[in-house]
Amino acid sequence: MPGMTTESKNSAVEAPDLKHPDLFINRELSLLEFNRRVLAQARSPNVPLLERLRYLCISSTNLDEFFEIRAAGLKHKAELGALPGGPDNISPNEVLKAIHRVAKPLVADQYQLLNEELIPSLEEANIRFIRRLDWSKQQDAWLRNYFEESLWPVLSPLGLDPAHPFPHILNKSLNFIVSLEGKDAFGRRGGFAVVQAPRALPRLIQLPPEEAGNGPHDYVFLSSVIHAYVDDLFPGMKVTGCYQFRITRNSDLFVDEEEID
Repeated sequence: MPGMTTESKNSAVEAPDLKHPDLFINRELSLLEFNRRVLAQARSPNVPLLERLRYLCISSTNLDEFFEIRAAGLKHKAELGALPGGPDNISPNEVLKAIHRVAKPLVADQYQLLNEELIPSLEEANIRFIRRLDWSKQQDAWLRNYFEESLWPVLSPLGLDPAHPFPHILNKSLNFIVSLEGKDAFGRRGGFAVVQAPRALPRLIQLPPEEAGNGPHDYVFLSSVIHAYVDDLFPGMKVTGCYQFRITRNSDLFVDEEEID
């Protein structure tokens, strides 16, 4: 403006505070948004079908690693009573609450995409995941034989009682908690037991194409087979419930500097 000195121009426009917390995006929440972008690739009809499935798997793996490392580290800081200290000036407790708000619908979107879009599209391409209620008699007979020969020898139920506390569960492993009635071979009353599936077992079992009614790419989930025949692991007892679960453990490496010599 004519007549204004350099000093008056500088005073008229204040320099922004580049360290203001509102200018920063929280690192953990940014990672979740990145994972949402990965999931968006899995939704895109312009991406080949098997690549969409691959992107969904990447999104799921990313989320596992996020909770193993990032969320676990935040939880540890929150337990220590850490105060806001990052550029965004958000406390660990506030970030954990925000993570819950973002991650819960993200997981729901993953399941919705798998069950309502990808699995039906894969079936159209003759790649089928056959649910337990849809097994034919021939499939049921083949899978029971598979269970007896390949699964039963490596599955070791662990009873839960005062003398046997809850066992250590491996990180991200497939497990079942089973409710029981009756008495076992040693006269012990039923209660609860845990069945852990070894990591070496395949999570998908391909049905042999030569069996009647099977296509060249028909699969059954390992969890469905264990659910179907878990009774065989508890002779003389009645299984009243079988529930699949998984634990994601803290994998964040914490080093206490005061403990270092």
